[in-house]
Amino acid sequence: MRVPDDLAALHYLQPHYDEPEFIVHTVWRQFAGWYDGNPAHLKPATDEQLAAELAALSGGAQVLADRALELARAGSHRLACHLAQLAGDAAPADTTVHTARAEVYALRAAQERSIMSTGIFTWAEAESRGVIAGTDATTELTSAMPTL
Repeated sequence: MRVPDDLAALHYLQPHYDEPEFIVHTVWRQFAGWYDGNPAHLKPATDEQLAAELAALSGGAQVLADRALELARAGSHRLACHLAQLAGDAAPADTTVHTARAEVYALRAAQERSIMSTGIFTWAEAESRGVIAGTDATTELTSAMPTL
């Protein structure tokens, strides 16, 4: 979904909290149901099963993580996040994979404008930082907060 340039330029229509594509998705789901037209999504495998299979086909979770970093550093954040997430799902305890996943999500969060997107991508980064540190996302977010 792309907002026309003349509307996107209006200061009172800036997506500070939410984003237009989220709203369109919500309206679509409300009036058209949950099925998105992709038959593989009708009764899908778990994220972890799909990630493990794709990691095996590509040469391992680290291969996915490395490619995700390349894509993120080149500015292809949407695709990078898919690969980083697959890598993390395929290797949930691998700190090297989670180091890459954390960087991908940090880069994504840094380029977002809305509070919702920034918060979700920052949370994903913190999840991986928790794997690396042996803690959890809440601990990582709390330790990253400035003290007042």
